[in-house]
Amino acid sequence: MIIEEVRLSDDGRFPNSRLPVLLYRDAVPGAAPGEESAKSIEALFSRNGWGSSWRNGVFDYQHYHSTAHEALGVFAGTATVQLGGEGGKPCDLARGDVVVIPAGVAHMRLRSSPDFRVVGAYPDGQSPDMCYGRDGERPAADRRLAAVPLPGQDPVEGARGTLGRLWAEVNRLTI
Repeated sequence: MIIEEVRLSDDGRFPNSRLPVLLYRDAVPGAAPGEESAKSIEALFSRNGWGSSWRNGVFDYQHYHSTAHEALGVFAGTATVQLGGEGGKPCDLARGDVVVIPAGVAHMRLRSSPDFRVVGAYPDGQSPDMCYGRDGERPAADRRLAAVPLPGQDPVEGARGTLGRLWAEVNRLTI
C-alpha cells in the first residue's frame, strides 16, 4: 500500500483544510469487484471506528462537508475525482483505493467508468452536511469546521495509523 498526501488551501470559495487529503493506494486488495469488495471495505471502516457507511458514487458537482471528515473506498470501477474546487487537483481512483477527505475539502467526480462505486463512511459521532461554495455560506460553515474533532482512528490502519499521526502533527503546528 502506498499513501499519498494532497495539500490544498482555501480558494475563497471553498475552505479546504490545513489537514491533507490522504490517498491509500491498493488499501483493500484482492477482493473481486462488487459485493464482496464492498463488504470488505465496510468491515475495515467499521473495525476502525468509521461508521454510517453507504454505497453509491461521488457527486458530479463541487461540494464539501463542514461537520464531518469522509472516507471513500472504491469497490468497483475507476474515476477521476477533483479535490479542492475548480482549480484543485484531479486524482485518479481505482478499485481498492481509499481516499480520506478532511472536513471542508471540496470534491467532485470529473469522470468515471460506468461501474464506478464507493463505500463512504464518517468517523463515529460525525454526520455530514452539504455545502456548495455558495455566496454567504462561509461564515457559518467556517464555525462548524472549527468544531470538527480529529477522528479517533485511521479508517484503513486503525488506532496507530498514518492519519492519526499526520493529522495530529499538522494540528499541533497550526494551533
